[in-house]
Amino acid sequence: MKAAGALVCNAFVWGVSWWPFRQLQEHGLHPLWSTALVYVFALVALLIAYPASWRSFLTHPQLWLLAIAAGFTNVGFNWAVTVGDVVRVVLLFYLMPAWSVLVGWYLLGEKPSRGSLLRLVLAMAGVLIVLKTPDSPWPIPQTAADWLALLGGFSFAVTNALLRKMKAVPDSSRMLAMFGGGAMLATGVALVGMAQHAVPAPALAAAGIPVAIGLSVAFLVGNAALQYGAARLAASTTSLVMLTEILFASGSAALLGAAVFTPRILVGGGLIVVAALLAALASEK
Repeated sequence: MKAAGALVCNAFVWGVSWWPFRQLQEHGLHPLWSTALVYVFALVALLIAYPASWRSFLTHPQLWLLAIAAGFTNVGFNWAVTVGDVVRVVLLFYLMPAWSVLVGWYLLGEKPSRGSLLRLVLAMAGVLIVLKTPDSPWPIPQTAADWLALLGGFSFAVTNALLRKMKAVPDSSRMLAMFGGGAMLATGVALVGMAQHAVPAPALAAAGIPVAIGLSVAFLVGNAALQYGAARLAASTTSLVMLTEILFASGSAALLGAAVFTPRILVGGGLIVVAALLAALASEK
């Protein structure tokens, strides 16, 4: 029960994070720089609290893979949810339960059953419906936000699988890897974007500082909750509980007018959610 509650806490943080990220963008900070700032803050706080946590990188080199996966998760999701339709982004991100079938097979040796492959097809069908807009002849990603959301979801599936694979590694070391990866990847991509004149230089107005600090603390708490929950529950169960993020994101987006609900989005999103529910039910048998 505590593990599930921890995952709901993390889902809430991620589900409503789109709003402070948009606030920071309005205060002059691109979402990539916002991500870098948030994770550098959390990384420093973690190193102060657990100064020896970096030593695990010497004995557990897989932590570098966790850092990269977590970094791409945050770059993809945080950027997409700032510039795209919130509900569409979250639904594409939550193809994650379908990716988990393939990732779990490769990383954890969990060979997919006929049922899991059928659920994969169901989830993919939902995504195709979400992607097929009236203006597009083919159901393919239409915008950078679509691609970023898909990248983030796949990376999140890899992150969750690695958390299970490395459950013997101290929580503080896994958190260090995730925050370090978020800071490193976001900064690196932002610098490349600046060189290509696609990302503006960081410039945060004073009014945005409290937002940045609050978001940093929220992600620190949410990540600690994810560490606790994901290491103690099956990957499919984690996927189910984390689906509450869709409720938090959809509800907040509806209240603040940051999403468009169409029959196509509802049908496609419904298939994605059903696939995840079936995965969780199968894991309980």
